[in-house]
Amino acid sequence: MPEIAVDAEIDEDPAPAPTQLKGKRALAYLAVCLILIGLNLRTVFSSFSAVLPEVTSDAGLPGWSVVVLTTVPVTLLGVFAPTAPVLARRFGAERVLLGAMAVLTAGLLLRPAGLPGAGYLPALLVGTAACGAAIALCNVLLPGVVKRDFPHRLGLMGGLYTTAICASAALGAGFTYPVFTATGHWTSALWFWAVPAAVVLLLFLPPAIRQHPVRHQHLKGGVNVWRSAVAWQVTAFMVLQAMMSFSVFAWLAPILRDRGVDGGTAGLIVSVSIVLQMLGSLFAPALAARLKDQRVINMVVALMTGCGFALSIFGPTELIWVWTGLLGLGQGSLTAVALTMIMLRTRDAHTAAHLSGMMQGVGYGVGSTGTLMVGQLHQATGGFAAAGVLFLVVGLLAAFFGYRAGRDRFV
Repeated sequence: MPEIAVDAEIDEDPAPAPTQLKGKRALAYLAVCLILIGLNLRTVFSSFSAVLPEVTSDAGLPGWSVVVLTTVPVTLLGVFAPTAPVLARRFGAERVLLGAMAVLTAGLLLRPAGLPGAGYLPALLVGTAACGAAIALCNVLLPGVVKRDFPHRLGLMGGLYTTAICASAALGAGFTYPVFTATGHWTSALWFWAVPAAVVLLLFLPPAIRQHPVRHQHLKGGVNVWRSAVAWQVTAFMVLQAMMSFSVFAWLAPILRDRGVDGGTAGLIVSVSIVLQMLGSLFAPALAARLKDQRVINMVVALMTGCGFALSIFGPTELIWVWTGLLGLGQGSLTAVALTMIMLRTRDAHTAAHLSGMMQGVGYGVGSTGTLMVGQLHQATGGFAAAGVLFLVVGLLAAFFGYRAGRDRFV
């Protein structure tokens, strides 16, 4: 299994030390906290889409706002990713993660709040943006903390926290609509997800505040990945997989409901599809690492994802579980092999960290155009057929750049 935990702070001097803990119990407690942080990093995306028709109708949202609300959090993943190492250099990674969880909790609490005279839209916009910024910091810093604190259990911990992130999306998709059904209002369904975030914030507070930040300097020099053709091919592959990945979180449930599937079943279908992503993400990296090069596997999983998405829109609804299952296995494998390219296309950890930063900044920033285009096409046409064609094109492009990125070359 290739190592995919990249330390974003690897170019700091002195090198960041492991979290200061007392004993094995404290280390186990930290492991639980880090996994629980991962379990909160995707609910903001999948929970909103699960009740999107109810939010749009009850809050009277204009069409443009729906597009913005599904696009902004993904865009901010790319915008705020470069700030994470800078903040960690000043305050320490653990305290930045703590602050990010505080912002995430506040954003989840603010998101469904109605303001007198202004309605729900301002709070939805600000709360969603806060969540996106907080998740960006966690995305960048969490792998490095796992890598430093669990060097002898990196495979286990890496697998647990990445599985927790996938499970986060599945939980958001599967439980939001049932909470809405039980409470009778979409605000309660969205507020529900602030509870686990607040619990993790309180649990992580003791070990985080005990850390004493150390002043670090950023070491300049090394390879310039921005001038590497291989780095750009890998990044393009990442952009295209992100376009499809976050469109699943944002739009698959509304697509299914548009096809006549009821809200509870649509949430369950999306949840199962995301669970299948976990299976793909477990097996695809190991298979990719065993191959002489990754051209074939990159192309196959890209085409599986694009075709699975298109069939979820165009295919017979009697086979909707098959189409979304194909999408889930393809998307999980695609995301995993795209991240695995970081290690397989670099020769050392410093280059890998630089390539990871480039992929996250460009990948999420440009990849958010996927959710944007789906929203705009839906607004323009009143349906999702155009989005189905879009994802066939994106899948083909991902296969092309996956072939290029899969060649046995190095940054």
